[in-house]
Amino acid sequence: MSAIEEIIAALHRYRRRKLTVPYYLPGLWIDAQSTAAQAVNPYAFYAGRLKAILREDPVPLVQGAGGGDWSRHARVYNLFPRVTTAFDHDQDGVLSIEPGADGWRETGSLLKCIALLPYLRSMEINTVHLLPVNAVGRDGRKGTLGSPYAVRDPYRIDENLDEPALGLDVDVLFAGFVEAAHRLGIRVVMEFVPRTGAKDSAWIAQHPEWFYWIRAEIPDRQAGVPDMAAFGAPAFPFDELQRAKDKVMRQDFTALPAPPKAYRAMFTAPPPPDRVFLEHGRWIGVLPDGTRVRVPGAFSDWPPDDPQPPWSDVTYLRLYDHPDFNYVAYNTIRMYDRRLARPENAVADLWNAIVGIIPSYQERFGIDGVMIDMGHALPSALKQRMVAAARQINPDFAFWDENFAIDAQSVAEGYNAVVGYFLFDLHQPDRLREFLRRLTREQVPVPFFATPENHNTPRAYTRPYPLEFVHYALAMSVVVPGIPTIHSGFELMETKPINTGLNFTPEMLRAHPTESLPLFSEWAYNWTRPHNLVGSIRYAFGLRRRYDALLSNPDPATCAMGYGDNPNLIVFVRRDHERALVVVASSSMGTVESGRVHVPIADYTLTPLWGTDGSLRSTETLSFDVRLDNGHVLIVEDGNTLARASNRRNPA
Repeated sequence: MSAIEEIIAALHRYRRRKLTVPYYLPGLWIDAQSTAAQAVNPYAFYAGRLKAILREDPVPLVQGAGGGDWSRHARVYNLFPRVTTAFDHDQDGVLSIEPGADGWRETGSLLKCIALLPYLRSMEINTVHLLPVNAVGRDGRKGTLGSPYAVRDPYRIDENLDEPALGLDVDVLFAGFVEAAHRLGIRVVMEFVPRTGAKDSAWIAQHPEWFYWIRAEIPDRQAGVPDMAAFGAPAFPFDELQRAKDKVMRQDFTALPAPPKAYRAMFTAPPPPDRVFLEHGRWIGVLPDGTRVRVPGAFSDWPPDDPQPPWSDVTYLRLYDHPDFNYVAYNTIRMYDRRLARPENAVADLWNAIVGIIPSYQERFGIDGVMIDMGHALPSALKQRMVAAARQINPDFAFWDENFAIDAQSVAEGYNAVVGYFLFDLHQPDRLREFLRRLTREQVPVPFFATPENHNTPRAYTRPYPLEFVHYALAMSVVVPGIPTIHSGFELMETKPINTGLNFTPEMLRAHPTESLPLFSEWAYNWTRPHNLVGSIRYAFGLRRRYDALLSNPDPATCAMGYGDNPNLIVFVRRDHERALVVVASSSMGTVESGRVHVPIADYTLTPLWGTDGSLRSTETLSFDVRLDNGHVLIVEDGNTLARASNRRNPA
């Protein structure tokens, strides 16, 4: 019996014709045509949805040249299960954390994620990227649910993603999710956090030597309080700080400056496994001399003077063991000192456990790829082993890198994609124009995420002139040789950020305190908003699918810049021997822009694809006049390119 069949059987076995309270679903989940909430019997609805998926002929998964290269042809939906599929099912105005009287969750679940898959496919999505779905820690928990990046056990799925009404193990539901996604032609990429663990990680009692320990009486430093007797990032003297930054900039990791002696004195040896116990939800160890010790929180790994307070819910794993480096600092957790980062110092059992995580999910569930969080802080030798182990099971397995650079180092480490910096440039016209110029000069070595937002940035719909900007961003995201990506909620015009990790002003941070953020507490999108971007995404991603061979090609010969007599107009051309797409975008969201634009093609008839109903024809010049409303984008196809290519192949 397949996982989907097992779930259907449970839905029938536990079916109740009359519920204690009504159960509503967003209309978008039911037929993708309606937005209003509709009352359903959840047992009947989910069973019917899963049966419909089983009845469909399997759709081929997106393919590439091998080795995870299919990533460059992905059209991604970034799914945060417990938020994306959260809904006030009883419509009482409260999103409940605990399951309702009938055993159904209002926070997101994997069963609801399965039901969402046809909706995603209707938007031309062929890949789902899941934010972490592992068991979440409780010690130092932020908000009401805790961060998914505070992983209690990387080998286990979060038990709170189940549906108690079905009495099924959460692993069955996750297997059903992957099975259903594959049947619909959707690949599944999971995100893993191999550099840190929850402060109450299941590994601590079994392997205390895999963690750093400090004396239990030392308090944590509070934000904005420069108390060096409390635990926090070490404070380096100015000259040592500058020397550390200079050496790292020169990639000289020999004799890196160590933190002050008083800071290093906070740390102790690990306690014996039989002297580690839970005390009020926190692991406490006792050394042979009776000293009580605890696992410290983590903090930003670079630069050493980053002002962030300690992260209350996670701790760094102790990847190397050396008596002179028994502390947490930049030179032990990321910019490894050469004396420390030696093969004989590697904590072998921990490395083996980390290397085994991804194969475990491949073998149990058949996932297609992973995003590695904080991959920059993993030793290269460990990353090489992780890649090799996964590709021994599946040679076409994909690795994505949480890296904002777009360079060859990620390729050398085995990655198929990076986050990149396009999402930071998209709302800044000068930076976007320069990025497009880069595409015409050099081949980007690795695909990047083409998106205006992610779970750490402000929402696209909070930008000035939001409706104009999101359509502008959507159009520009599908024409560059990146991976077009929808962060869940974008299609619903959501304004609440998931997290405030990147590019938030102090005013924005005050408006979104940590405990209110969906990354840490219960939250539901407005699935019943009367207007949404679903149709726009469907059209944009359909355009990307239709012209994928051209648009996913990073060869600079396929990219060209045109120009206009109006500095607010961006003119960008994608072309190969068969076709040319001309993109003219107004980067001004608040004004109507007119001008004459010049494109590097000749003798053309431009057929509308986006933003106009009329074709443009010219045989004498390389230019035409445009008038674009706020943030408007015009995409047209040169209908003569194919004919000219055919004539060259078959001369009269």
